[in-house]
Amino acid sequence: MDERDKRLIEELKIRQGDTWRVFKIMSEFVQGFDELARVGPAVTFFGSARFKEDDPYYRLAYETAFRLGKLGFTVITGGGPGIMEAANRGAYDSGAESIGLNIDVPGEESPNRYQTKSLKFKYFFVRKVMLLKYSMAYLIFPGGFGTFDELFEALTLVQTGRSHKFPLILFGSSYYEPLLKYMEEVMVPRGTISKEDLRLVELTDEPARAVELVVEKAKEKLRHLKEGEFKKQLKKIIKNYESSTSGGPARG
Repeated sequence: MDERDKRLIEELKIRQGDTWRVFKIMSEFVQGFDELARVGPAVTFFGSARFKEDDPYYRLAYETAFRLGKLGFTVITGGGPGIMEAANRGAYDSGAESIGLNIDVPGEESPNRYQTKSLKFKYFFVRKVMLLKYSMAYLIFPGGFGTFDELFEALTLVQTGRSHKFPLILFGSSYYEPLLKYMEEVMVPRGTISKEDLRLVELTDEPARAVELVVEKAKEKLRHLKEGEFKKQLKKIIKNYESSTSGGPARG
C-alpha cells in the first residue's frame, strides 16, 4: 500500500466519524423533543454544582422551586448536585414534575435523586436547546463558568431577537451586582451593549419575588397563547397564585 492509499483511508475514517457524529447529535435532539414534548409550563434553574446542602443559596433554591412546584410549574435543571439538586428537590417535595437534563462531566456524573424524569446528553449544545425550548423563565443562582455561559447565551438570543423575551432572573444581589455594575459602567459607555439591554435581567434575593416575576410574565404570555392544554395549565397556575396571595384556598 503506497502513501496515497494510506492518506485516502485516513480521510475516509475522518469523514465516517463526522457522519456518525451527526447521527448521534440527531438522536439526542429526537430523544429530547420526544421526551419533553408534553411538558407543561416550566422554569429552568441554573447555579453552581458545588454548593452543599448547608449553603444559604441551596436552601433558597429549594424554597423557590418548592413554591413554583406548588403552583403547578414543572422545574427543569441540569440534573447535577448543588443548586440543581436543591431545585429538583424542592419541586419533588412539592409534588411537581422535576426534570433533570443530565450530562457526563466531572462533578456531575451521577444524576441527583430528586428527578421524576431524567434524560442524559453527551453534547452540551443539545442540552442547551432543551433547557431553553421548554422553559418559560430562567432562574440563575450564583454559579461558575457553566452558569455564566447559560446566562450570556440566553441574553444574546433575546438581544438579537433569536428568542422571544422571557424572564432572566438573577438570584443573589451580592453575587450579581458587581457584574451588572460592570455592564452599566464599562460596557454601556463603550457601546458594546445598550442601556436597554440591562432591562433584560431582573435581580432578587427573595423566593417570593422570584415567583412573582415568573407569574407576571406568565400572565403576559397567556394573552398570546392559542387554546390548548398548555394554556389550560397556565391558567390554573395563575389562579393558584392569585388564590395563594389573596389568602384564599387554591382552586383548580
